[in-house]
Amino acid sequence: MDPLAPDAVVPRLRGRFGQPYLYAYECASTQRLLLDSSLPEGAVAVAEHQTAGRGRQGRSWLAPPGTALLVSVLLRPPPERCAPELSLVAGLAVAEALEETTGARAELKWPNDVLIGGAKVAGILAELRRHVVVGIGVNVSQTEEELPTDAPTPAGSLQTVTGTAPDRVALLAAVLERLERRYDEWLRGSLASLHDEIAARDALRGRPVRLDGRTLVAKRILADGRLEVAAPDGTVHALDSGEVSLGRP
Repeated sequence: MDPLAPDAVVPRLRGRFGQPYLYAYECASTQRLLLDSSLPEGAVAVAEHQTAGRGRQGRSWLAPPGTALLVSVLLRPPPERCAPELSLVAGLAVAEALEETTGARAELKWPNDVLIGGAKVAGILAELRRHVVVGIGVNVSQTEEELPTDAPTPAGSLQTVTGTAPDRVALLAAVLERLERRYDEWLRGSLASLHDEIAARDALRGRPVRLDGRTLVAKRILADGRLEVAAPDGTVHALDSGEVSLGRP
């Protein structure tokens, strides 16, 4: 039996996320498994291997079979809600799940990465269609040689940064439980209702960052999800989106 097959996973799920649970040993992308607009909110797609996995800005997300957690979740927030905020909502949930299963402190790198010890171990991709599909990729047991070397943020796996690769079924159950809880809180309130927890994990706060060839200082993640940065001349701006990397003044 495949480790993440339904018979192994569904009995260990602790909420409504994962109903239904779609599984493929190999697929192009778990995001594509949730294209069917008739699927209910909370439908989950999982694969052992993606042949065309994607991150932000079209980057590939590839990992040897069985070494990562590759999962997508279908959400149906009200149309008036700001769907891009779900990257931070999911990032917070994943950070909490990683701490639960590894005991290591996890931080958020705006807008959609999860770091442990300064290394990116997880990424989020929220895509808006008729519904929202939130893709989550966690590097679990890759070796140093199996991780990308050209990523804007140094890549790590739970194995390389903590010394232990947790059971992926337990990790998946924790991610879905935490995501359901944080998503429901976001629905009842706003991103501001999660802001204290997000801000406490802000990996960029007070650090120099590079954006479009410029060096700025990241001040904080605002309650609306934007990143506040300061330019060398002292002017302050709020970024709605963008690819920032750690830099030097």
